[in-house]
Amino acid sequence: QVQLVESGGGSVQAGGSLRLSCVASGFTYTSYCMGWFRQAPGKEREGVANIDSDNYESYSDSVKGRFTISQDKAKNILYLQMNSLKPEDTAMYYCAAELREPSSGSWCYNPGRKSSNVPDAWGQGTLVTVSS
Repeated sequence: QVQLVESGGGSVQAGGSLRLSCVASGFTYTSYCMGWFRQAPGKEREGVANIDSDNYESYSDSVKGRFTISQDKAKNILYLQMNSLKPEDTAMYYCAAELREPSSGSWCYNPGRKSSNVPDAWGQGTLVTVSS
């Protein structure tokens, strides 16, 4: 059973940076996708950034150029480097995984847009607060 545990959230001023981490245990998949979603108070959960097993990266328009997703395959750790943070980035950030090769319509390749499926596994979330 896959377990995803996030860390690295916190409070930062606008313009600052944070790096989120997600440790995946029980993870033995060679074809997969992993990514980050976020949910602000009163809003729907939205995709932010994803990376597949071939290291193909996808970003939502709202974070492109500011956030960078990466993975350490040897340690099964997913990262999200967040730079130039804005108050509107304030949200609970969730790590997610698709435990199979994603299709072109998957959430994996369509962060922040409509997709044909939802993740197979979720973490519990880590809170990011950006003050102005």
